[in-house]
Amino acid sequence: MENAYSTSVNTNDTAMINEAKTDKQQIKTGIIWNAIQLIVNQSFTFIVKLVLLKLLLPSQFGIIGMATVFSGLMQVINDLGINAALVQRKDKELTRAHFDTAFWTGIIWSATLYIIVSFAVGPLAAYYYHEPMLNTIIPVISLAILINPVNLVHKAQLTRAMNFKRIALIDNTANILAGITAIGLALAGFGIWALVFNTVAIYAIAMPLYYKATGWLPKLQWNKQAFKDVFGFGAYTTGANVFTYFYNNIDYLLIGRLLGATLLGTYTFAFVVTDTFRSRIMAVVNNVMYPIYGKKQDDPELLKRYYLRVVQINCLFVFPIMLFFTIFADSFILQIFGEKWRSAIMPLRFLSISVMFQIMVSGNTALIRGLGKPGLDMKLQMIKAAIFVPTLAYATIKFGIIGAAVAIVFNKFLLVVIAQYTFKYLLTIKISTMELLQSLKPCLIALVAATGVGLLSNYLHITFFVGAPLLFITYFALIWLFIGNELKRLFLKKN
Repeated sequence: MENAYSTSVNTNDTAMINEAKTDKQQIKTGIIWNAIQLIVNQSFTFIVKLVLLKLLLPSQFGIIGMATVFSGLMQVINDLGINAALVQRKDKELTRAHFDTAFWTGIIWSATLYIIVSFAVGPLAAYYYHEPMLNTIIPVISLAILINPVNLVHKAQLTRAMNFKRIALIDNTANILAGITAIGLALAGFGIWALVFNTVAIYAIAMPLYYKATGWLPKLQWNKQAFKDVFGFGAYTTGANVFTYFYNNIDYLLIGRLLGATLLGTYTFAFVVTDTFRSRIMAVVNNVMYPIYGKKQDDPELLKRYYLRVVQINCLFVFPIMLFFTIFADSFILQIFGEKWRSAIMPLRFLSISVMFQIMVSGNTALIRGLGKPGLDMKLQMIKAAIFVPTLAYATIKFGIIGAAVAIVFNKFLLVVIAQYTFKYLLTIKISTMELLQSLKPCLIALVAATGVGLLSNYLHITFFVGAPLLFITYFALIWLFIGNELKRLFLKKN
């Protein structure tokens, strides 16, 4: 009897070890393919944005910024939390009916929403910003609303299968083809419409690629219980996303309204440069970890280790890039883009600092949703919005575009405070501030040293073409000294 029990225990232990190895392998593979997607996709996207910034005017980027505030909000509402709900559910909780119901609900909802955008949102935006052109641009740029629900169910299936290789190939292909065409349109003199096309084409090109990747076609069925299962979770997720979107885009609403299209275009420059890296580098790891958080939500200690590693990896790559923009903003802007973008120098510096704070809570939302607490996530986003909106409005009215940028730094710092409060009082996973700082210790030490090198380069009037490589070499040399062996184990070993 004792031998039978011992054999049973050993078998269970072996199964748990094998499962842990499988999780680690899936995480590593997912991170690698998401990293490939980031390098190819965002490097190319960044180059496209730089070329378009060179070819177009600040006022044109400002008008697109105005349009995307409204069209982007509709895109968030359009999502309905479909992807998040389908990914978070355990395998035994999902049936074919859940996917079919999600697909047809998304199609009907997106068509309804697009009619609202065309006849109400476009005129409202034109009136709010005093920019009649938005009445035409917003319905065109919002065509993505009709396409995105078609892609969401397919992407959820690939994400559940941890098939990030296929997602990376689809996203890269769509971005590259759309970007090349947008540059061609800008060179041909289409101006602002090159930016509009780039936004819509990415979704349109991806649609047939997702169909081919999954081979999934919806059946003509709709299930009431499946609807409740998916959208009961998705409603909270959508609510949280709406408040997050409002929180992240109130600066565009206020700057565009109070300061006009040209200054909004200047601000957009700084935002595009910093957010391109922040959002995509966060997505590399968070896209992989979200389904893992859902599967392992009953093991808080394991999730704690995963979360701290996620934040560490995100900060490891984002810190030096944002430091470069903070120190070398003037040289970078004036030597590459010219005098027309001079007013973007200080906003770029402040927004870069704000991203360093934001990246320190980079896995927070994914973890909370993975734990099945979208209601808590929505409440936290409401609290953030309640703090951010008045402080940003006051700073923008009183001090203009620089005041807005400083207010964003302040509010991103508050994100760290709120996240740590959440871990202390509202979640079963407890992560103290000291534990967070300890996990970031190598990144912070390397950041301080690289800051010294960058400031010294500026003091000695060394061109940023030389100073930037010195900054990056210093930073990553220290990172390798502190955690090089850990990184090798994480990315190079098979198990």
